[in-house]
Amino acid sequence: MPILHAILLGLIQGFTEFLPVSSSGHLVLAPWLFGWEDFGGNGRLENAFDVALHMGTLVGAMAYLRADVIRYLRAGLGWVQSGITAAPIGDARTFCLLAVTALPTAAIGLIVIAVTEELGHRIWLVASCLIVFGLVLWIADRRPGDRGIEDLSFARAVVLGIAQGLAFQPGVSRSGVTLSVARLFRLERTEAARLVFLMSLPVIAGAGLVSVVDITVPSDWWLPFLVGMAAAAVSGWFAVHGLLRLVARTGFGGFAAYRLVIGLGVLTLLAAGVR
Repeated sequence: MPILHAILLGLIQGFTEFLPVSSSGHLVLAPWLFGWEDFGGNGRLENAFDVALHMGTLVGAMAYLRADVIRYLRAGLGWVQSGITAAPIGDARTFCLLAVTALPTAAIGLIVIAVTEELGHRIWLVASCLIVFGLVLWIADRRPGDRGIEDLSFARAVVLGIAQGLAFQPGVSRSGVTLSVARLFRLERTEAARLVFLMSLPVIAGAGLVSVVDITVPSDWWLPFLVGMAAAAVSGWFAVHGLLRLVARTGFGGFAAYRLVIGLGVLTLLAAGVR
C-alpha cells in the first residue's frame, strides 16, 4: 500500500467516524471511486487495516474527551465501591446510562459478526443507505430539543444502544443513527453529539479487542498501518472538536445534504457505468 493511500484512508476514517456520514461507507467508496486495489483481495488484511484505523480514531477521541471519560469513570466506580446501596445520581447516573447503551450494542455486534457476511462492497446499498438515513437525520434534527444527557431514562438508553448496534451496514452511520434517535428524544444538539461520542468509545474499543485476536500484520505493512493510525487519530480529534463547535451554531442539515449528494452521485456513476 502506498503511504499516501494509508494517510488518506486514515484521514477519511478519522474525519468521518464521529460525523453522521458513515466512516465505513466512505472507506468502501474511496477505493472504489479511485480504483485502488491496495489489499489485492485479501479480506483479512483489509479488515486488519480497518481495525487499526478505528483504534487510531479511538485514541484521538479519547484524547479530546479525556476529561469527560475520567469524570464519569470516577463517579461510576465510586458508586460501585459504595456498595450500590442507592440509585446513582449525577455523574454516576450518566456513567450507568452509558454502560446501558453499550450492552445491546455489544450483543447485536456479536450476533452480526457471527451470522452476516461481508456487506461493504455492495456499492449501490452503501449509496442507498447514505440517502435514506440522511433523510432520517434531517427529519429528526428538525425536532426541537431542550434536554440534556441527565434527562435520559434508562429505557431510552437501551433504545439508543439498540440503534447503535443495528447500524452495522456501511452507509448507515452509527453516529448518524444514534444522533437521529437522540434528537427524536429531544436532546439538545450539543448534548446529543457529546452523548454519541461517549457512547462510541466502548464500542470501538470492544470491537478492536474482539478483532485483534485474528489480526496478523505482514512485516512490510507495519509502516502503512502506523501512518494510517496516526492520521486517523489526529483527524478524529479534530472531527470531535469541530462537530461540537459546529452544532452549537447550526444543525445537522448540512450533513444530511452531503449524504444525499454523495449517495445520488454514486448511484449516478453506477447507472452510467462510469464505475
